[in-house]
Amino acid sequence: MTAPRTPQTPADALRGAGLRVTSARVALLETVRRGDHLGVEAIAAGVRERVGQVSLQAVYDALHALTAAGLVRRIEPPGSPARYEGRVGDNHHHLVCRSCGAVADVDCAVGEAPCLTACDDHGFTVDEAEVIYWGLCPACSTTRSS
Repeated sequence: MTAPRTPQTPADALRGAGLRVTSARVALLETVRRGDHLGVEAIAAGVRERVGQVSLQAVYDALHALTAAGLVRRIEPPGSPARYEGRVGDNHHHLVCRSCGAVADVDCAVGEAPCLTACDDHGFTVDEAEVIYWGLCPACSTTRSS
């Protein structure tokens, strides 16, 4: 599997995706790239730290546009609010802690994307697989065994 390529600057990434470059979008993309599977409220706070006031609706709208353009990835583990990450295009998977909700990246399970072969693809051309591994993170495992 190849390593993720070095990301472009946020402004270049936005231009390359055909999106208008605004200070809020640049701040949002920087926040997501520097964050760790952030929720919308945390992203909005990061954008506000960089550019001042921005509405939650504007953050949702920008996240939708950036997700559609493939610049950010939305993940939504069952029972959890949506989270966003800047690691895109490599079909990696996630580990989720059942106790605290921490999320960590894990590379492809086996081989090349889509990482898994469906036993019956029903005629679909499969280009991505989404796997969520559930368990306890190290901190929660230690707490429970104490």
